[in-house]
Amino acid sequence: MRRTAEHISEVFARRDVPGRGLADSADTIAEACHAMSERFHRGGRLFTFGNGGAATDAQHIAVEFVHPVIVGKRALPALSLTGDVATLTGVGAATGFAEVFAHQLRHFAEAGDIALGVSPDGRCADVLRGLRTAKDLGLLTVALLGGDGGDIAGVADHELIVPSADPRVVKEVHVTAYHVLWELVHVFLEQPGVLSPEVIR
Repeated sequence: MRRTAEHISEVFARRDVPGRGLADSADTIAEACHAMSERFHRGGRLFTFGNGGAATDAQHIAVEFVHPVIVGKRALPALSLTGDVATLTGVGAATGFAEVFAHQLRHFAEAGDIALGVSPDGRCADVLRGLRTAKDLGLLTVALLGGDGGDIAGVADHELIVPSADPRVVKEVHVTAYHVLWELVHVFLEQPGVLSPEVIR
């Protein structure tokens, strides 16, 4: 019984620092949300991407924006680049898997859009290439990362790095983080005078 209690304590302790880190990153998250809401305000679209388990996070993020579960919240244009198997495998076979998101962004995205990449260890080559391509195209770039941020740290305009090597813990914090992103984007969009006066829709 004692060993069980110790294990339970360790499970919760492993989540303590990363969870507190999310709260400590409130300013970073708020800045990202304000920048995202500015882009949406001017007609921009959100493109999300990640691989493996993060591919489902990318899809989750996109559907949160395009089909809000909270009644009365505005739907915003968002698309996950992880869902088209034919495109992913076609681009991957022809030019390499690292190109699968960058290729789509070059053909779908415009300078006023947003790119959000998810990489639990910060070492996903396709996410890195996607964010760099997005930045070159003039998109606002946001990254949800884990560990020490890996190769992606420093690439995006706004980054949230979850300081944990445990992919389960990183995912848990990422899920909370992107729900906060969604909520605060709507807070900014619903406050007159917070954003620039140009509204195109």
